[in-house]
Amino acid sequence: MSDTTQQPQRQMMKGNVAIAEGALHAGCRYYFGYPITPQNDIPEYLSAELPKCGGTFVQAESEIASINMVLGASAAGARCMTSSSGPGISLMQEGISYLAGSELPAVIVYVSRIGPGLGGIAPTQGDYKQVTSGGGHGDYYSIVLAPSSVQEMFSLVQTCFDLADKYRNPAILLTDAILGQMKEPVIVGPRPEPKAQDKPWALTGNQGRSKNLIKSLFLGDGEMEVQNWKLVEKYNRLKAEDTMAEELWMDDAEFIIVAFGSCSRMVESSIRLARAQGLKVGLIRPITLFPFPEKLIYERTASIAKVLVVEMNTGQMVKDVKVNTHKNADVFFYGRPGGGMPTPEDILEKIKEFY
Repeated sequence: MSDTTQQPQRQMMKGNVAIAEGALHAGCRYYFGYPITPQNDIPEYLSAELPKCGGTFVQAESEIASINMVLGASAAGARCMTSSSGPGISLMQEGISYLAGSELPAVIVYVSRIGPGLGGIAPTQGDYKQVTSGGGHGDYYSIVLAPSSVQEMFSLVQTCFDLADKYRNPAILLTDAILGQMKEPVIVGPRPEPKAQDKPWALTGNQGRSKNLIKSLFLGDGEMEVQNWKLVEKYNRLKAEDTMAEELWMDDAEFIIVAFGSCSRMVESSIRLARAQGLKVGLIRPITLFPFPEKLIYERTASIAKVLVVEMNTGQMVKDVKVNTHKNADVFFYGRPGGGMPTPEDILEKIKEFY
């Protein structure tokens, strides 16, 4: 992988491995994490590959330690990441809040497992609400991207690093056990040399310059309010400049399905079945879950009056769709929680019911 004469080529790659390799392509040289299924391929791969390119891999004593190591490395200007699942991410929430409050970039990979509680390793989208609503204490948001293929797991983790640096904010790649464990062809080129990142705010020693101060504690009268409004301005710029979504079969659509991640793959198959029967169904797939494609949803539902939201949970993204749907449109929901997966035929029956 490190041979610079190698040309980009297709190779079979597991989703979790694609994430790890994508992080190396993005210039990540510091990883701190703690094992939990179904994401253990990520630290396993990075533990072998990071030392080869001069990087640092640390298996911390806990998820709490992991996220605080990420905070320290980020404050020093490093591109760094961690990865976990369900209960592990819950333990990291305080640290993620500190990252957002301190305006520090970091990437957190979230390979979901079923819950609540300890749950199990079956696939789910039950953690949508946690990551898109901040998750920890305080008035903040993380950037959240949701891939739907192994190729996107490779590319979107690199986008996470770029957006995290651009906005000085934690970015989460949200995926699940399906995509993490499946293998697909991925186009992977040689690893580039890490690009120098201009981070004049980093704690790199203040010789020859004034000292930097990174903190999330603002005790002066009104200072915390000022900081919160500063974050809002940043989130608004993020919404305006970097909201991403994919549209399929929308040119003549009379009925919209909204789905994200692995669930959107099942929806695509159901739409092919529906169109074979003359039903003009289109798909909107949010790629950024925060920021959510609010404007796109509103514009499309101004002329298409029926929307079906399909998720592998009890109804979380559907709330964001309803808030941003044109007043004349109806929103329906079909969900399978706790490891249940809708089949294309199941979704087709719902299309026929609501069409």
